[in-house]
Amino acid sequence: MVLFPLVHAGLPYALSLFGHRVGWTAKGPASWNLAGVLLVAFGVGGLAWSFFAHLASSPARLELALTPNYLAKSGPYRVTRNPMYVSALTLWFGWAVFFGSLTVLAGWLVLLWVVNLMVRHEERALEARHGESYLQYKRAVPRWLGRAARARP
Repeated sequence: MVLFPLVHAGLPYALSLFGHRVGWTAKGPASWNLAGVLLVAFGVGGLAWSFFAHLASSPARLELALTPNYLAKSGPYRVTRNPMYVSALTLWFGWAVFFGSLTVLAGWLVLLWVVNLMVRHEERALEARHGESYLQYKRAVPRWLGRAARARP
């Protein structure tokens, strides 16, 4: 529970100290920087929603595994197959806007790259574990956001 705030709040703050903060003055952030707070709130809300949707889908009510023995398909999992990653990326982008920091934006780009690698690995594991059930879900729900993939003839 301590690691999560350190990674998703402490690290962006620390990174923001390694460069100029665009929009910030002695009085604080510019009004456009405050839009980042809204993105941070959406990210935190999305993470909480995803976590509780995952718990509700779990037959054991709590299973901590990279490849669970169930598929979460409700709540935010109807909009994206990766709502936790989308939320974490939104959170980090919000910090980059709030701090007006290119170093936090660089951290966001690194996170985006790592998440893309992880998702591809997780999708292969979920496909191997759940077979056709996961393939149907994969066709119906996009990896990120946007339109669902179309079924191939």
